[in-house]
Formats: sequence, structure tokens, C-alpha cells
Amino acid sequence: MAIVELVMPKMGESIMEATILRWHKKPGDAVKVDDTVLEIATDKVDSEVPSIAEGVITEILFNENDVVPVGTVIARVETAAGAQVAASPATASAPAEASRAAEPQYQTAPPRPQAAPAAVAPTGEARFYSPLVLTIAQQEGVSFAELEKIPGSGTEGRVTKRDILDYIANRGNQVQEPEVIREAPKAAPAASREITTVAATNSYGGNVEIIEMDRMRKLIADHMVRSKHTSPHVTSFAECDVTNMVRWRDAVKKDFEKREGEKITFMPLFVEAVVKCIKKFPLVNCSLDGDKIILKKDINIGMATALPSGNLIVPVIRNADNLNLVGLTKQVNLLANSARQNRLKPEHTQDGTFTITNVGTFGSLTGTPIINQPQVAILAVGAIKKRPVVVETEQGDSIAIRHMMYLSLSYDHRIVDGSLGSTFLSAVATELENFDPSRGF
Repeated sequence: MAIVELVMPKMGESIMEATILRWHKKPGDAVKVDDTVLEIATDKVDSEVPSIAEGVITEILFNENDVVPVGTVIARVETAAGAQVAASPATASAPAEASRAAEPQYQTAPPRPQAAPAAVAPTGEARFYSPLVLTIAQQEGVSFAELEKIPGSGTEGRVTKRDILDYIANRGNQVQEPEVIREAPKAAPAASREITTVAATNSYGGNVEIIEMDRMRKLIADHMVRSKHTSPHVTSFAECDVTNMVRWRDAVKKDFEKREGEKITFMPLFVEAVVKCIKKFPLVNCSLDGDKIILKKDINIGMATALPSGNLIVPVIRNADNLNLVGLTKQVNLLANSARQNRLKPEHTQDGTFTITNVGTFGSLTGTPIINQPQVAILAVGAIKKRPVVVETEQGDSIAIRHMMYLSLSYDHRIVDGSLGSTFLSAVATELENFDPSRGF
């Protein structure tokens, strides 16, 4: 007999924990290799976790809705002698250094000391709160000011489910005075009391309907707020004439679909232009780690995709610089269709280095997108509209009807200054304007 441990897998470079949505197995259930054991969720994607061993589930260590750090043991499987166990980073034969560098998803249970995590006091920086902790706080009427004071015993001082439940259980024994009243100016105590009352009772005036956010919307909201707290956003705008590109697509789309079996949209053309410009300005394809600039050699383009629920997800075209237009088109269509059908895999949303969002799909002329952390820039492309514009020729200026489009680039001003951001954006606009209408595909 042997015990194989199932651990919470790492779902991406910026993902440190995941929420358990549903257990498909319970203690005593038999499992085979690749049988789904549970479903988990992060702020990027929902995913199924399979068993890597054939045997019997002997222990489940966490409940549904628990938020679990990556690498934590979540279940144990007892295998019979000679039972099949799939290869994993921890068991594959590799040099010792490579094994230590890999992040194993499963491993044979080694003896290890059991130690409770030490409580970590808040550092004064913006704290991350998991969706589960925020939900409990809302349900129990714990204000954000109170939440900030709760000592966290999780990774980097994060507040865990147990921390907030212990706080709620002992809150009745504490004498609390709303912080907003203590800090309010003496000249306006009445206004302060009024604000405190509204926050405490959650009263809403007028004819309203209260709609609870679904889980993904809560995760998106948290992701967006953290991005704004992390990066000082600056947005630059440009206008470009995409008449040649529009006419080319209209001319080739039937032949393209007949030959390749795929419909060609504008997104692969946008990706192609962005990739060319990233090669000229590689600093927009990086991330920050403290005061270190992590320059990404891979060009992995995320494309923001709307789901039928109205939520948003960002699948990633990996190594976009190695794909021609046909390859980009197939990847764009595959990822977009998989997102809409809820068939994305964890690897489809990982390791993005730059993001494009097409706000023109919904009729917007332009937008000011929020950076998709830990990236440092995101490009928004607006709706393509026919407009009369001045066209400069060797024979003189004239007014013509052209297909025009606005571009906007939001960037992290800690690393991308106005000069680089505006120059990169202008390069993308120029690339689109200089589209070769005689090219093939």
C-alpha cells in the first residue's frame, strides 16, 4: 500500500490560491487515473482536478467553498501495490535541481513536521481578501475598516476563513466604536453619524432590487480593484485609418473560409500588428516584481472575451510571434468559442504578457481599459466607422470617406512612461494604416 497526496495545483504565475467549488468524490470512493476528483476556481478560470493515481480516496482535507493556497495537500489516495500512478513533476526522473525547480501537483506522502502557521500582522500595504472572506464579511456586517484590523494567519498575512470566523465569534466581547466617528471633524459629528448608520444598516432608498454578484463577478471586481491599487494607470489615445485592412478582409473572407475552414475576423489582424510593435518596443511586454523589471521573451497575447453571462475572461494566444495569420485566426476562433462554451482549460488563461480588448464589438468608439495584472499595458480597439477625413496626396489634399478607428493604450506608469506608451501606440496605428491590400493569407 502507498499513499499519494493530491495538492492544489498552481493555475498561473499570479495565482496563489483557489476556491474549491465541488467535490466529485468522497472518502471511500474508488478513483482511476484522470478521474475528476474536484472542481476549483480562480479569478481567471474554473477547472477540474483529476486524480493522478488509481486507488481509494482515504481523506478529504478541505470543504467546498474553502480557499486553499497552491501546493497545499487537499486529499489523499491509497493505492494498491503495483497500482497505476501517472508521472508527475515530483516522480519523473530528472536532475535534482530540475525537480526542485518544478512545482509538483502530486507527490508521494513524505514525513513532514506539522506546524500551525504563525499569525502575520498587516504591513500597511493594500491587502488581498479572498472572495470567501469578503462574502462572510458582507453577510456578517463586518465593515472594511474592521476587516483591515483582523490579524491574518495566511500567506503574506492574508485573512483566512478561520481568522474572520474567530473574529466574528469574539466580536460580541469587544467594545467597538465606529472609526469614522472617531476620525470625523468635531464640527460635523451629525454627518458622520448619518454615514455610519447607512453603512451599518445597509438601507437603500427608493424602489430598488438587490442582486447578489455571482462568484465570477466578485472575482473580476476584486481583480480590477487590485489592479487599480497596484498600477498607476495612464491612458493614451490614437486614431488610425484602417480602410485598406477593411477592404482586404471583405475581399478575401469567403476564400479564406473556403480554404481554411475558419472565419477571419479583425482580431487576428490586430494581434499581428501588436506583435510586430512589441518586437520594436519590448518593454511593454514585461511585468514588475518590486523594483525588478521582468522582461518577457515570449509574446503571449491575451484577448478579452465576453461570456454569455456578461462576465469577462482573457484567454491567451501563446507564442503569437511564431504564428502566421492563418495560425492566429485559428487560435482566436478556438479560444473565443471555448470561452463562450465554458470549455477553457487552465493553461488557456495563463502566462499572458500583453492584452487586447475589442470594445468596438459592443459599439464603443474607445475605452480606458484596466491593466490585466501582472502585465503593464493593455490595448483597446474601438468600433470602425466611416467618416469624411482629409487625405493627403502628392496632388494635394482631398476629402474622402474612410474607415476610421480609435485606439487606446492603458499602461503602468511605474515602468511605461508617456513617451514609450505614446510611441508604441502610434506604431500600432501606423502598422494598421500601412496594411498591404495586395497581400495574401
